[in-house]
Amino acid sequence: MREVAMGFYAEQVVPRLVNVACSLGEAGELRERVCAGLAGEVLEIGFGSGLNVPHYPAAVTRVDAVEPSEVGWRLAGKRLAASRVPVRRAGLDGQVLPFPDDSYDAALSTWTLCTIPDVAAALREVRRVLRPGGALHFVEHGLAPDEGVRRWQHRFDPLEQRLFAGCHLDRPIVGLLTDAGFTIAELDVFYEKGAPKAMGAASLGVAVSA
Repeated sequence: MREVAMGFYAEQVVPRLVNVACSLGEAGELRERVCAGLAGEVLEIGFGSGLNVPHYPAAVTRVDAVEPSEVGWRLAGKRLAASRVPVRRAGLDGQVLPFPDDSYDAALSTWTLCTIPDVAAALREVRRVLRPGGALHFVEHGLAPDEGVRRWQHRFDPLEQRLFAGCHLDRPIVGLLTDAGFTIAELDVFYEKGAPKAMGAASLGVAVSA
C-alpha cells in the first residue's frame, strides 16, 4: 500500500506541485533570461507543464519536448495551444534520447538536472544530439557556493527527495556539465529571491558542446 501511495503521489501530486512552485517568485524572469538566444531546432529536457513555452524566442523554429509525466503534459495544454512555436512531445526519458546524433541547434533545461536519476548519462545524451557548437541553456538549483549553506543542503536533501520525487538540493551543476564535456560559455551563480538559500542556490548559463 505504501508503494502504491508513493507512486500516486509522484505521478499525480508532484507534477501539480511543481507546476505551481516553479511559477512563483522570479521564475518567469529567469525563464526569460535562460531562453534568450535560443534559435533553430531546440530540444527541451524536463518540459514539465510547459512553463517555458511563453518565453521561446521567435528565432526558435521547433521544440522537441522530453517529458515523462502525463499529468505534466496535460497541464501544458493551454500553453501549447497558445504557442507560436511548434512543440511536439518527442521523448520520455532524458537518459536515453530517441534522436540521431547532431540533431539539434540548442537544448534547454530548467530545474531538471536536480531530478534525473542518472544525470551524467542525460548530459552525455544531450551533448550527443547537439550539433557541433550547439549550446545547452540551463537554469538549475544545486550545490550552493557557501559552505554553511551546503551543510544545510546535505541535511535537507533526503527530505527533498521524498517530497519532490527524487529532486536533489546538492548536485554540483557546473561540475556535472564540464564532466560531460561541455564548456561553460556564460554563468551566473546566485540565490533566488524569496527562497531559502538551501533551496534557492541557482546557476544560470550557457554550456557549449564542442
